[in-house]
Amino acid sequence: QVQVVESGGGLVQAGGSLRLSCAPSGSVLAILALGWYRQAPGKSRELVAIFNSDGHSRVGSSVEGRFTISKDSAKNTVYLQMNSLKPEDTAVYYCYADLRGGSRFWGQGTQVAVSS
Repeated sequence: QVQVVESGGGLVQAGGSLRLSCAPSGSVLAILALGWYRQAPGKSRELVAIFNSDGHSRVGSSVEGRFTISKDSAKNTVYLQMNSLKPEDTAVYYCYADLRGGSRFWGQGTQVAVSS
């Protein structure tokens, strides 16, 4: 079992920046990947970024060049740095953890709102 807690959402003007944090706890040694999805009202959930346990990472095409994902291993925390935010980035952002064996655990979500 893994518990995932996100933080860092909020309201920002277009062009601004926010940093989201994702801190898993529990069976963290079993985590294969940590990532972020987002879901805007009336839209399907969209993959934003992934950080794998082998150190590889990638971001979605809609945020490439603006968002980066990184990990602080000492704190066992993954960060999503969001720059040049646009109103279309407004969504609830969810962190998830994929474990060996195929389980996926989700955080409660954090709201990001970007005003024009």
